[in-house]
Amino acid sequence: MEARHSALCVEEAEVAVKELRAALAEAGITLPSLGLDPVSLAREAPCPLIELGRCSVETAQRLAAALR
Repeated sequence: MEARHSALCVEEAEVAVKELRAALAEAGITLPSLGLDPVSLAREAPCPLIELGRCSVETAQRLAAALR
């Protein structure tokens, strides 16, 4: 049961990353490091975090403007 739950958590996180990447692309924003955090996947029962990563100042400004 726990393995199934972990698999669903990872699958859900992968879908969330794809959706976020697509939404950002529609706004003309690319976060090169966007993906699953490998440390959170290393647990016995993974419950992944999404790594947004680093970006340029211009990208941060575009992201802030898109969120407004």
